[in-house]
Amino acid sequence: MIITSILGTFGTMLGLVRAMPQLIRLLRAQEAYGVSVDTAATSAICSFSWVVYGSLTHQFFFALSSGLTGFIFTLVTFFALRFGRHVKEFKIAPVWFSVLLLAGVVAGQNGLGLVLAISVLVSNLPQLWLAYKESNLSDLSLGTWSISTVEGATWLTYALLRQDVAIVVSAFFQTLTSGLIVVLKVGRQAKFQRQAGKGIGL
Repeated sequence: MIITSILGTFGTMLGLVRAMPQLIRLLRAQEAYGVSVDTAATSAICSFSWVVYGSLTHQFFFALSSGLTGFIFTLVTFFALRFGRHVKEFKIAPVWFSVLLLAGVVAGQNGLGLVLAISVLVSNLPQLWLAYKESNLSDLSLGTWSISTVEGATWLTYALLRQDVAIVVSAFFQTLTSGLIVVLKVGRQAKFQRQAGKGIGL
């Protein structure tokens, strides 16, 4: 279908730029306040797993988008570690890598698709929790999570048309969790600006 090709192309473009604002912000600030290295690493692992799934199901656009996203999230992970986050923060990433590997080896394409369906929820939860818990989100990129929300909605529409349940579930969770992270980031920014205004007033 032409519409799925258009959505696939748009989703691929979003996948290319999705994590770039976060990477650029890290490189400029050389600090990583509010950035979950566990989410970045898990996102990279899940993205590369989606490349395998997309290749097995002959969905070129989805595989390409996932590969590009995985590469950028690998760089985000590296620089987040370099600029202040710690390896001990890895909790979900190593476990989920093992789960995905086991699912693919034991149950093949269907098993991988089943586990990947909830992978974005698993990968985004550390960032969602950190955004809720930490008051300083200065180095968390609003751009990356806004793009992630739009990308999720794009792939959700694509997957509904393709009737691919695994991508439908994954895209739904991506849209939901990314949107919540955006709300928390905007809320923290607004609170900071109000406090800064009061400080100036004093």
